[in-house]
Amino acid sequence: MSPSFADNLAALPAADHLAGIELIGSDGMRAVIENKPGSQGSLRLYQHLSVKFGKIDASAAAEGLALYAEHTRDARLNPGKHPNIDRLLEIEAGGGGFSARLLPITP
Repeated sequence: MSPSFADNLAALPAADHLAGIELIGSDGMRAVIENKPGSQGSLRLYQHLSVKFGKIDASAAAEGLALYAEHTRDARLNPGKHPNIDRLLEIEAGGGGFSARLLPITP
């Protein structure tokens, strides 16, 4: 049995020190994943990918989709339900990539 998203998430570094992560596409499109309930798992996952790969490209997307585990299957069946996974699916399909900027919590 493959690890679940919860199992994978438990192995990733915490992101409590971040307010969010800003993603900047080569086309200038911007997106922010905020440190708030419902997106904290994605924040941790994208932080991991940005640190490991230096950007969110095809290699990062492949790893991210594997880490999202059962949620990736659900996202493929229900486009729009998981925007942070949809973004990785678009990259996987040849949709470019993103640079990432970690946004620390400021006092």
